[in-house]
Amino acid sequence: MRRWRGKGNRNVAVYDAPVRTGVSTRAGTGAAVAAFFLWGLFPLYWKALAAVPALEVVAHRTAWGFVAVAAWVTLRGRWADALSVASRPGTVARLAGSAVLIALNWLLYVWAVVHDHVVEASLGYFINPLVNVLLGVLVLGERLSRAQQVAVALAAAGVAVLTVGHGRLPWIALALAVSFGLYGLARKTVGADAVVGLLWETGLLAPLAAGWLVSLAARESGAFGAAHPGASALLALGGVVTAVPLVLFARGARSLPLSTLGLLQYLSPSIQFLLAILVFHEPFTIAHAATFASIWAALGVLTWDLRRRLRHERAAAQSRAGEAERGTGGQP
Repeated sequence: MRRWRGKGNRNVAVYDAPVRTGVSTRAGTGAAVAAFFLWGLFPLYWKALAAVPALEVVAHRTAWGFVAVAAWVTLRGRWADALSVASRPGTVARLAGSAVLIALNWLLYVWAVVHDHVVEASLGYFINPLVNVLLGVLVLGERLSRAQQVAVALAAAGVAVLTVGHGRLPWIALALAVSFGLYGLARKTVGADAVVGLLWETGLLAPLAAGWLVSLAARESGAFGAAHPGASALLALGGVVTAVPLVLFARGARSLPLSTLGLLQYLSPSIQFLLAILVFHEPFTIAHAATFASIWAALGVLTWDLRRRLRHERAAAQSRAGEAERGTGGQP
């Protein structure tokens, strides 16, 4: 459902849907868990393409992603929704900006995975909710609650520990967190849901990606073709790998409250973290341990604060509903 919320002298489209209960909620939980689980396993997939330059991987992911999402939009009969975006130049411009941000995020993530920085990549997605809080303050003019101030301080302390311990800023984690945070911020004001938005984002980038891939093929320097059947199959499947978790997430988001999604989102970086340590055997130092402990503590504080505020909002809504019912004599 689309509603319009006034903001200054303009209207911003906000897409929302009622949280459903019963079987739908259980199915939504399963879909969201599956989405975050698949995202958590992404390092295994991109690691299998370690011999392919990250830029080429992302170009294939973008081009094949557009094909996969277009097929899904066709299957669901949603081309009217997708084409309606073309009549809103401001929306197209914002989607172009978000497309650049997600492409940069994908490129950095793939590069980090194939260069054995999965620990730091997982840290980036643990930090992301805290970056969202800071962006709310710096860009949207929101005020930090006391709990949010504590969480941000804990996160800053964790980053400082890792910087001192290793003699460098954990730039991969910070760049991933900031780029994805900015992407989320850009999508907040876009009048398009997840699937339609991704269709436009990949569609806007697909000509550039396809042009780059054609130039590689012309120079016979690409990894796609009969000479590389394994890599070619993985590169082509990258579109489906990109689209399936997003569709599952969109289904879960329609059925679950924000607080539940907020908790489930930590499943993905947790799996990535375990893969980095147990499967890829990346180094995990005392500085890493202290940093992750600080970040996890910060996330615990944020989660507690979110649940507390949601309980307060629900209680306030129930109180207002009760007062309205009493004021109308209980008449519908």
